[in-house]
Amino acid sequence: MIFNSLKFLIFFSTVFFIYYFPFKEKTRSQNWLLLITSYVFYGIAEWRMIPLLFTATVIFYFLGLAVHSPASGRRSSMITWFGVMTGIGFLVYFKYLNFFIESFAGLFNSFGLRVNWNTFNIIMPLGISFFTFKLISYIIEIHRCKIEPTKNFVEFAAYISFFPTIMSGPIDRPNSFLPQLGIKRPFNYDLAVDGCRQILWGIFKKTIIADTIADYVNSVWMNIPDQSGSTLLVTAFLYSIQMYTDFSGYSDMAIGVAKILGFRIMRNFNYPFFAKNIAEFWRSWHMSLTSWLTDYVFMPLNVKFRNLGNWGIGISIIITFVLIGLWHGANWTFVFFGLYHGMLYCTLIVSGKFFKKEKLNINILGLPSLTDFFKMAWIFFLVSVGLIIFRADNIKQAVEYFGGIFGTSSLITKPDGLGELIPVLFMAAVMFIVEWYQRNEEYGLVLRKRGVLKYKAITALIYWVVIICVLIYGGEAQDFIYFKF
Repeated sequence: MIFNSLKFLIFFSTVFFIYYFPFKEKTRSQNWLLLITSYVFYGIAEWRMIPLLFTATVIFYFLGLAVHSPASGRRSSMITWFGVMTGIGFLVYFKYLNFFIESFAGLFNSFGLRVNWNTFNIIMPLGISFFTFKLISYIIEIHRCKIEPTKNFVEFAAYISFFPTIMSGPIDRPNSFLPQLGIKRPFNYDLAVDGCRQILWGIFKKTIIADTIADYVNSVWMNIPDQSGSTLLVTAFLYSIQMYTDFSGYSDMAIGVAKILGFRIMRNFNYPFFAKNIAEFWRSWHMSLTSWLTDYVFMPLNVKFRNLGNWGIGISIIITFVLIGLWHGANWTFVFFGLYHGMLYCTLIVSGKFFKKEKLNINILGLPSLTDFFKMAWIFFLVSVGLIIFRADNIKQAVEYFGGIFGTSSLITKPDGLGELIPVLFMAAVMFIVEWYQRNEEYGLVLRKRGVLKYKAITALIYWVVIICVLIYGGEAQDFIYFKF
């Protein structure tokens, strides 16, 4: 059940009615409804993993109380470490165990030591990377005395399983989310309308752009050897656009649904393709993940290696980005994806630009200067190269794809089959133009009352144009890419 489906509309409409009418301003009842609804939502996707989600929630609820209980600092640290390792253990078993078995077996076999290790039939729970990181951050924040543990199990369980975010984030921190569960949440018309606009913008990106591009990209990837170099190169660029519109579209919808329910959750994208260097890109892309790993991995490592100077920063960056890659899945492609971006990041250290923020230069038309435009285009190119590794099923396929681009096939021939994508490419161009001029807003469809937009008829017309475009040009529904992570 995905956000842009009729099933979800019926599901959410039912939840909305109960949430704001029988349970109006009854915080406890609303929290119970959120908890039950979230488990139903998760169960529809993967009912067999409900016991795991509930068990993990119970364990970390009591660990949080134990970390905060009157005890020596050492005991609190030991409990925190136990909690962190328990969370990592969930990830290792369900997501990485078979990967490690296959990798070590392959390593031994490469040295002539024949081993035959069987892998396990393990079902990977949907959203495990997202809710596990919530659990871990909860324990760490209590240990750091940033928050106190909640004694209300329903509130804690509702935070972990919150249905708009459990599948694909954003990864909300307990510091900002838990307090919202403890206060009254009457219907907020302005916040709900804002949420509806953000959902509409997310649906526009997902259904018109991402889902339509997906068909073309998938067809090319299924038959790499028969594609021209130009087709493969253009497809790499298209996949970058698909990835952005798919994931940021999901995030917009999740944030919008949360707003309708009275919650403000973490922003996940801040127009990353307007970045002028790789550091700006990662500060704007999947922000909830990058900030999580910055706080809990990079900063502690940077402190540990501070005596090594720039080498220490580089080591910390490489480790962090390898973990960013592995977070996405148990595959060597993700390891190399992380290494690739870590090395790009390290170039900023060498150039002395790691801690510098570049000023954006705007010309008289309100567009980026030519220099800044080429910087943005270069970052888009570098990200697209990395996403080839990310998209590949294995390293061999990634090498085959790069070989196809720079091999015997000509890069100057016309890419195949792009004619049918002209409408969606036009829509993508419109989206980027809108987001450029709206780059200081949370999302593209925030229409401030200025100029012609002060007339309600004009803003209503814009919304209806977007809705009509969705109905006419929306592609065949595709699962969100990040569901599998």
